[in-house]
Amino acid sequence: MPDPFQPDSGRKKSSTTLLAIGAGLGLALAAWGLLGDAAGARLPEGAVARVNGTPIRSEDFERLLAAVIKDMRTPDVDRARKRVLDRMIEEELLIQRALDLGLVQLDRKVRADLTSSVIASVVNDVADKTPSPDDLEVFFAENKEYFTRPERLRARQIYFRNPAPGDGASARASAQARAQNAYTRLASGDAYEAVKAELGDFEISPIPDTLLPAVKLREYVGPTLVRTISALEVGDWSEPIHSGSAMSIVQLVDREPARTPQLSEIRDQVEVDWRRRLGDRALRDYLDELRARAEIQIAKEFE
Repeated sequence: MPDPFQPDSGRKKSSTTLLAIGAGLGLALAAWGLLGDAAGARLPEGAVARVNGTPIRSEDFERLLAAVIKDMRTPDVDRARKRVLDRMIEEELLIQRALDLGLVQLDRKVRADLTSSVIASVVNDVADKTPSPDDLEVFFAENKEYFTRPERLRARQIYFRNPAPGDGASARASAQARAQNAYTRLASGDAYEAVKAELGDFEISPIPDTLLPAVKLREYVGPTLVRTISALEVGDWSEPIHSGSAMSIVQLVDREPARTPQLSEIRDQVEVDWRRRLGDRALRDYLDELRARAEIQIAKEFE
């Protein structure tokens, strides 16, 4: 009778088969693990590196590499490739660290740089578009007022400084008398330069002797005198006018009326503005889309 604790040849064969199967399964599992690790380490298509799961795109790498090589006197392409990739990896590490530190929320400059970059990416998508002749014709017709050059005025003045409060009534009367005397002499035909030199006071910012739009002329004489100058006929002098801490008499020397140029005269300018407006609309549409997809809660006082 065979010993049940001593395997016969059949039991030996069965045991050998089980061991072989187990060994095969072990090798298969090990191979699967190795392949799985290799697949996990494989870079995604179109990437030259990956940093903490974030790929560095081949397209971005090649663009930066081309710029670096262009600036090199004697290009060493292999060395440049290594340096550029190292730089991009370190940049990605710094960006990830900035996000970890919450700089996007805390640092105003970082936030401003990010928003500027996003805006530029949206606007640049349409910046290279070329308008058709019909596009420009329609745009110019709809915005003629914008392209109309405003009225321009050429003016001059004689300035009379008001005396200080402690100078007394006689000093104030003297300034008024000089202003009235200047006006009388100019109205009778005396030369402007002689009257100004004899009776006027020093001006810190005299009016430039050229045609200026009213908004620019206002920077030199203020709103009161601009209104006075605009109401004059060419060649006429105003009577003495109090303006701020002084008196002035002003003359309208020349006037150029508002003018709308022909499209052919300013086509380049119109095309630049057409692109700018197109970019503005693209950005507005983009922001509206972001707001529509976002969950935004606003305090009641702002609703």
